Amino acid sequence: MKQFRVIISGGGTGGHIFPAVSIANTIRSRYPQSEILFVGAEDRMEMEKVPAAGYKIVGLPVSGFDRSNLFKNIKVISRLIKSLSLAKKTIREFKPDIAVGVGGYASGPTLWSAASLGIPSLIQEQNSYAGVTNKLLAGKASKICVAYEGMERFFPADKLVITGNPIREDLAEAKDKRQEALEYFGLTKDKKTILIVGGSLGARTINQSIQSGLSKLLNADIQVIWQTGKYYYTKAEAFLKEFQDQPVWCSVFINRMDYAYAAADLVISRAGASSISELCLLEKPAVLVPSPNVAEDHQTKNAMALVSKDAAVMVRDSEANEKLIDTALELIQDQDRLKSLSTNIAQLAERNSAERIVDEIVKIIEKK
Repeated sequence: MKQFRVIISGGGTGGHIFPAVSIANTIRSRYPQSEILFVGAEDRMEMEKVPAAGYKIVGLPVSGFDRSNLFKNIKVISRLIKSLSLAKKTIREFKPDIAVGVGGYASGPTLWSAASLGIPSLIQEQNSYAGVTNKLLAGKASKICVAYEGMERFFPADKLVITGNPIREDLAEAKDKRQEALEYFGLTKDKKTILIVGGSLGARTINQSIQSGLSKLLNADIQVIWQTGKYYYTKAEAFLKEFQDQPVWCSVFINRMDYAYAAADLVISRAGASSISELCLLEKPAVLVPSPNVAEDHQTKNAMALVSKDAAVMVRDSEANEKLIDTALELIQDQDRLKSLSTNIAQLAERNSAERIVDEIVKIIEKK
């Protein structure tokens, strides 16, 4: 039986970590004897999420450049040098057949060190607008797996393969669970349901908009599933004291995202690459509020890739307080519009992404 040694590097957000774990799980299910090691940034969420998924991880002291205060980058450069040294040591000891980068701070030093030691690499770029790290690493990569068309703007065309972004395995079975999902959240089947997610840390503007417009939603007979993210839960909990008997389920984090999607008639979400891949595969109508706090404003570009195909509606973060609730209300009350958004977003889904990425990984190793 074939067995491979694979390093997977990157993280920082769930959007990088979930696809990485999905790739690892696919390697493990197809080649159970394989050894997989993750390399992450030592103070980021991968250090908790990856071991929880059953994999070993090495943390690098790497951090991002501070564009607003160049003086602070002295420390960043010193951490980068340490990270390169630790990444090289890790690769020498682990002796991988390939290094896979999924984006995030740690993938830079890891893939750079792998290339310097003659180890082939594969990049998985989740966004429609490539990150700086991946653009720098592209020259050394054997293959670049992408989720959007037109990525030859950033990468050599002969290295590109469209695979889509892997999503969490449990979500794929979400579609047929509407009744049990509604019961799980304590909601009823005779009202429309809006799911609100702003990422694991939360999204200030989305949360503020929901607080100022919740009465309007409830008066229109809409029920709500609301993930606040960890920075905003305390405030939301205090706010909800006056809505105690109302159909609102609220938590820091949703453990059963399969149920959340199954229950939702409409989703309000940031426009991270993983969220968009999930919405496409689950055929969910969505109002996207791109985060303005990400490099190269890539979430707006992700959202526009859907809006241009009439597969989602976008509300800019700067306009969310005045427009988000009204936009969502108008949409959820228009059954034909919900249906056309659902049909159009489904056309953009790339299926079996993790399997297709693992096919590419295996091809590279066997070619070597």
